[in-house]
Amino acid sequence: MTDRKVKAPKHLAAATRRWWEQVHADYKLEPHHVRLLTLAGEAFDRGVQAREALKKNGLTYIDRLSSPRSRPEVAIERDSRISFARLVREVGLDVQDPDDARPPRGKV
Repeated sequence: MTDRKVKAPKHLAAATRRWWEQVHADYKLEPHHVRLLTLAGEAFDRGVQAREALKKNGLTYIDRLSSPRSRPEVAIERDSRISFARLVREVGLDVQDPDDARPPRGKV
């Protein structure tokens, strides 16, 4: 085993790369956890992109029938937040004790 620092994927934003590398240094991750960690970083970055677009363009637009509509970025930001939270949970970064783990919700 080597002690060299693992580099985050270059396509992640700088702050997300630092987070990725810190998590990788702090936790012993299996290869599938590294992939989930990368997906979490991508989801976080996508949410930031959507939030920046919403800040610039607003939450709504007026459609061709003069009705207000939510911008697509609203759904992108929401979905990115949900994805990030789920991926972090799957990697196990938010679990202090196995009793705290919440199983996926099954069909009712």
